[in-house]
Amino acid sequence: MSPSDPTGASAGPLAPARTVPGSTRRGRPSIPAVAWLTLVWILLWGDLTWANLLGGLVAAYVVAALLPLPRVPFAGRPSLLGFLRLMGRLGLDIVVASVEVTGIALRFNREPRSGVIRVQLRSRSDLYLTLTADFCSLVPGSIIVEAHRATSTLYVHVLDLGGDGAVERARHEVLEQEARVMYALASDDEIARAGLPARRLGGAPRGAVAAAPLPADAMAAAVQAETSHADGGPR
Repeated sequence: MSPSDPTGASAGPLAPARTVPGSTRRGRPSIPAVAWLTLVWILLWGDLTWANLLGGLVAAYVVAALLPLPRVPFAGRPSLLGFLRLMGRLGLDIVVASVEVTGIALRFNREPRSGVIRVQLRSRSDLYLTLTADFCSLVPGSIIVEAHRATSTLYVHVLDLGGDGAVERARHEVLEQEARVMYALASDDEIARAGLPARRLGGAPRGAVAAAPLPADAMAAAVQAETSHADGGPR
């Protein structure tokens, strides 16, 4: 019997899947998990002292031992250029979106029409689904309200869906975010199965999102969302 596909696809051979470090089995936390939780503890206290450091280590060990995280299968091939492009575009999106949200707040004569759109992602990987949701939520004006792991579907609340094509642009931005995540972390095989063009020098080729076929149900859901007001009522 062949090993399971971590991306949810069944066609073609796969490279051996690695796992994202986390807690190990039977309550034995890994060092990266304890270190990360300790760092979060110190940041929450806002003061680096021996007491906070030791307290953080104890708390992190107990949490990681009692509440172990499942290991996430990972068969990707990280790309430095793809990662730099991912982070650079995230920074640009945050700045641009912050200006846009400020403009919306200052336009007292126009009420933004918000709504929730459904976006069907191309990858079936839990890791890429989570990262795409996280990056989208970091950009002002959009936040993930629900994620369906089984179908790789994200429900995204968008602050302003007014104007022609606003719903389709919002959906396209989510798919672009997923593409950048995959070009930064996914293997060539995962990229091909997602219907995206192959990497070019470690980065994403132009038109990567537009070149891939769009799911019909995602398009239909986007059109439905355009008929909603901020309170969820009909137009």
